[in-house]
Amino acid sequence: MSEELIPENPEQETEENEAEKVKQRKNGLYPGVSDELAANMKSGWADTELHGLQPIAQAEHTAARRAALSARFPGERLVIPAGNLKTRSNDTEYAFRASTEYAYLTGDQTQDGVLVLEPTGEHGHEATIYLLPRSNRENGEFWLDGQGELWVGRRHSLAEAEQLLGVPAKDVRELPAALSEATGPVRAVRGHDAAVEAALTDKVTAERDEELRVHLSEARLVKDAFEIAELQKACDATARGFEDVVKSLDKAEATSERFIEGTFFLRARIEGNDIGYGSICAAGPHATTLHWVRNDGAVRAGELLLLDAGVETNDLYTADVTRTLPINGTFSPLQRKIYDAVYEAQEAGIAAVKPGADFRDFHDASQRVLAEKLVEWGLLGDLSVEKVLELGLQRRWTLHGTGHMLGMDVHDCAAARTEAYVNGTLEPGVCLTVEPGLYFQADDLTVPEEYRGIGVRIEDDILVTEDGNRNLSAALPRQADEVEAWMAQLKG
Repeated sequence: MSEELIPENPEQETEENEAEKVKQRKNGLYPGVSDELAANMKSGWADTELHGLQPIAQAEHTAARRAALSARFPGERLVIPAGNLKTRSNDTEYAFRASTEYAYLTGDQTQDGVLVLEPTGEHGHEATIYLLPRSNRENGEFWLDGQGELWVGRRHSLAEAEQLLGVPAKDVRELPAALSEATGPVRAVRGHDAAVEAALTDKVTAERDEELRVHLSEARLVKDAFEIAELQKACDATARGFEDVVKSLDKAEATSERFIEGTFFLRARIEGNDIGYGSICAAGPHATTLHWVRNDGAVRAGELLLLDAGVETNDLYTADVTRTLPINGTFSPLQRKIYDAVYEAQEAGIAAVKPGADFRDFHDASQRVLAEKLVEWGLLGDLSVEKVLELGLQRRWTLHGTGHMLGMDVHDCAAARTEAYVNGTLEPGVCLTVEPGLYFQADDLTVPEEYRGIGVRIEDDILVTEDGNRNLSAALPRQADEVEAWMAQLKG
């Protein structure tokens, strides 16, 4: 990785640009920049401004979302930042991912951006997106600064951003001063941009800001047409990623779970922006650890692979799918018995997803089936299924809830109020996961020895429709015989 050519002699900056000095970098190999080189770098560059750009695909939808937000908070200034780069180590940063709230309302994904809705009176707002303009060529930022154009790539100009996003754009470096002078009620989404929060420190309250965050979370409970199409795209790409993994299981056996992780990641980067969350590539007893993301264990024939992974699209919508696969292509009798129980529980859960149903219904339906199986297998003594469910004793082996909202975040709408989410009612456009599982820990002495170390989860992404539901991830087989036939076909 190259080092930035930051000048070590600040006196070489012109007075005109004194206030915009490029940050110096310690231990650069060049002692400074000569006047001749500085002059040379300012000239001889073609005009690359883009004209006649078409709005991004979701511009119409983001405008509608901003209008709904405006109606909810009349007369108040609303500030929604994208966030800043986060340091990974020393002078390297994590890959940037814009805040969900900002991307949802703008379709933009650039670092340091801020959406501001200025009230135009008692009703209505004027939206402005504050962005970094193209990097400065007069003070050398474009080639000297670590975030300059020649180091990390070209940014859109403000005029280009306006065409793409359908929102007036201004220089974000002017925003802190403008916010400091702002009057009237203000709400902001916190936790993403320290400079924005500092500028608003005496103008906002934690309670009012939380109301904004909660509202934006609940606004995403029902997906619009663009979002549903993105989720379907994510699921389709994820299915192809699972196929890639099955085709490469022999290589994973020769290496480790990391080969599975890398194989799926390649598909995510080819067809989307990234993985939507850390892939769980859990082979053998690792499948009993709910969020096994170390992915450094052995992959052995005769054991199961629990693969929980999702592609995130370029517009930041993620799938969340799990399949539990026999590594050698065939379930053992005990593996199949446990797998079939989870499959039956998932079928019951999916059937309970429909308009007008309580959100909890699919969880309750799945848990009942699993409790029935555990009682049938003699793992809970002589207790009745009703008593097991009353006491929650099945949770020793089921552990987690049976699903969650899905969208731009893998656990979407997380800030929503309980009454709007887990105690809410399903309606068309809601997208959620149905993912029951059974996990028998390797050291669990309450189950027969042959059960220990077996973990099974089956997860699909379910859209509530006008007359029931649609399984967005149905391209991947779920029933045991179908899984085996699918694997055999892929392995040739």
